[in-house]
Amino acid sequence: MAVITSSSSQQLQVHRFPQNNYIDSLRFLPQLSAFHRHIILATFNSDSSSSSIQILNLIQKTSNSDSNSSSPEIILQSSLTTPSRISSLKTSQNPNKPLIAASTFSGDLLVYTADLVNGSLDFVDSVKGFHLGRVAGIDVSENGSEFVSVGEDGRINLVSFVGGGSSSKRVFDGNGLVSYGAVKWASPVEFVSGGLGFGLQWWDQRRPGGPVSQFKGNWTRGSTSGIVHSIDIHPSRKHTCLAGGSSGTVFAWDLRWQQQPIILAGVGTSDFSALSPSESDVWEVHYDNYTTSSNYRNISESRVLPAMICSEDGILAVIEQGEEPVELLAEPCAINSFDIDRQNPSDIVCSLEWESIAILTRS
Repeated sequence: MAVITSSSSQQLQVHRFPQNNYIDSLRFLPQLSAFHRHIILATFNSDSSSSSIQILNLIQKTSNSDSNSSSPEIILQSSLTTPSRISSLKTSQNPNKPLIAASTFSGDLLVYTADLVNGSLDFVDSVKGFHLGRVAGIDVSENGSEFVSVGEDGRINLVSFVGGGSSSKRVFDGNGLVSYGAVKWASPVEFVSGGLGFGLQWWDQRRPGGPVSQFKGNWTRGSTSGIVHSIDIHPSRKHTCLAGGSSGTVFAWDLRWQQQPIILAGVGTSDFSALSPSESDVWEVHYDNYTTSSNYRNISESRVLPAMICSEDGILAVIEQGEEPVELLAEPCAINSFDIDRQNPSDIVCSLEWESIAILTRS
């Protein structure tokens, strides 16, 4: 059923689809056509303690009576059981057969390919037990050949797939003294990690042994001890890391001015324009390529690009530096995960804790 809602600057079409399982994570897959798109899900059945990865076909239907009105339909096309519950899900952008990387609560990495023409999933390879316990974060390189992972065990690993086989190496082992919550590629040889204390670390494979630059999260002056749950880096501004975490906190770390964070929302500020739309954990943060308040290309280099967040207290919102947050959804349950369609940034998909998917279209 479609529900039309409005915000201060946008009109939304919201469609909700109940599911049979808890949804841990979800992502858009590369788009085949304007009317046939796919979503990849990581699901968990609490009754049977079984987990799976699924492909849904998202079909956009247009009403004959009203060409401006459309109602999507989702169809399950393929499902594979996974050996453990999925902790993080990422995809490559290969339009023919995108790679899907799933990390697990048991410390493994699972790799699949998706055949979007036939709507099928194929298992490619796995790396067993390269983390002790849950893998907190994973990311896939642009060409889909290399994966970086971080864990609560303080380990950082790289996995490469060459010639149909895999090889892995440990970049760092904190021996339990540190804990990581998120990781993101910045270039083919650089990535950023984040974890306890709102800290961020910049790693360069050309300079092994440790991070080449660090941002220590002591800017809260002891007022809170948070953790980074999600990191994003915009391809056109790789010098700025966007991070979301505890207590509704969203901030940016600009490598050109490394000493102080740029607070977009949450703790450490009394600025009205930086008040967070959420007071709980920000589970995911992504740059939002769709904006009605300003022209993307004309945003100053000194300003952080607009971002979108989802949170434990059920908020999906757009945050822009110096502007009041725009709330897109306010749910009575957590919004666990969301994704913005790269080919069509007006479309968003998110997973609700009460076993359902919401698809949003911004006009």
